Amino acid sequence: MNYLAHAYLAGNDRGLLVGGFIADAVKGKQIEAYEQDVIQGIRLHRAIDTFTDEHSLIAEGKRALRSRFGKFSGIVMDMFGDHYLARNWESYSKHALHNYSEEIYRRLYADHALMPIHAQHTLHYMHKQDWLYNYRHIEGIRNAFSGLARRSKFVSGMENAHEELEQNDSFYQVLFADFLPQLIDFTSAYKEAYLART
Repeated sequence: MNYLAHAYLAGNDRGLLVGGFIADAVKGKQIEAYEQDVIQGIRLHRAIDTFTDEHSLIAEGKRALRSRFGKFSGIVMDMFGDHYLARNWESYSKHALHNYSEEIYRRLYADHALMPIHAQHTLHYMHKQDWLYNYRHIEGIRNAFSGLARRSKFVSGMENAHEELEQNDSFYQVLFADFLPQLIDFTSAYKEAYLART
C-alpha cells in the first residue's frame, strides 16, 4: 500500500502518521534517532508492508502484472491499492477525501523538521500535486506512475501502468474490495498486540 493507505491506517496518532510517512527513508540504525512514538509508526508501516507483500490476493495481482512490469509489480500493486481506497473512500471514512488530504498534509508539515531530506521533498511534491486526493482519478494515477518511472534507475514501464488499471478494472476492484478490510483488521490487531505494550 502507498501513502494514502498508510496515513489512513495510522489513524489519529501523530507518531504513527509521521513514522509511517518517513519509514521508507529511514535505513538501518537511523531508526534509533527518533522518538518512541515515531519508531512505532515506522514499525507499523513495515508490518503493513510485510502483511501486504505476503498476502495471497496481492500475490494474485502481482502475477497478473508480472509479464508487463516484472520486479516493479509490487510497486504497481501498492499504487493500485491507494487508487481503490481513494475511489471508494466513502466506504472507509466519514470525512470527505479532499478535507482529509489537506488535514494529513497539515499534520505532516507540523513535523517537517524531523523528517529525512528525501521525505521532506516527497511531502512538498505530495502537497503541491495533491497526491492523496488525486489517487482516486486515473489521470492522478497516471501522473504518479509517470513520476515513479522518471525516478527509477531502470526501465520499469510504470508510465503505462494506468492502462492496466483501465483495461482490467473489475479484476483489481474485486481484489482490493476483498483485501482492504483484511488489511484494516490486521492493522487494528497489530496496534492492540504490539503498540499498547509500550
